[in-house]
Amino acid sequence: MSCMTVDSSSMGEMLATAVPMVRTLNLEFVEVTPERAVLRLADQPAYHNHLGGPHAGAMFTLAESASGAIVLTAFGEQLSRAVPLAVRAEIDYKKVAMGPVTATATLGRPAGEVVAELDEGRRPEFPVSIAITREDGAVSGEMTVIWTLRPNS
Repeated sequence: MSCMTVDSSSMGEMLATAVPMVRTLNLEFVEVTPERAVLRLADQPAYHNHLGGPHAGAMFTLAESASGAIVLTAFGEQLSRAVPLAVRAEIDYKKVAMGPVTATATLGRPAGEVVAELDEGRRPEFPVSIAITREDGAVSGEMTVIWTLRPNS
């Protein structure tokens, strides 16, 4: 799989197959490139919290899924020799979200640096930053996921 040929819809289908939670929450893949992944969580009462907005767990899953989409796209050519894994995550809930929310993920290190570490036989770690925004553009949450590419044994 070439990272240049993955489009948003095929990435969405691939992740929905590999990660059932993506399908469960009906996440929409708005844009997926090696530089940026944008996913949307529609307003769905089944995933509301006590305030009537998206549940914290649904927002976490949205943001983590956006981070996974950019990792798979940016490092798709490495999948034959390494498995991408989330190592840890931190999320800050900033403002109450109501209605649909969108997560935008960006790589925190140049992909070339990460691949160079993999080439050296190391297990690289790299951050992915995700902003979760409401329809009015306000940032309702920020998340960082530290990923690794674990070389296949």
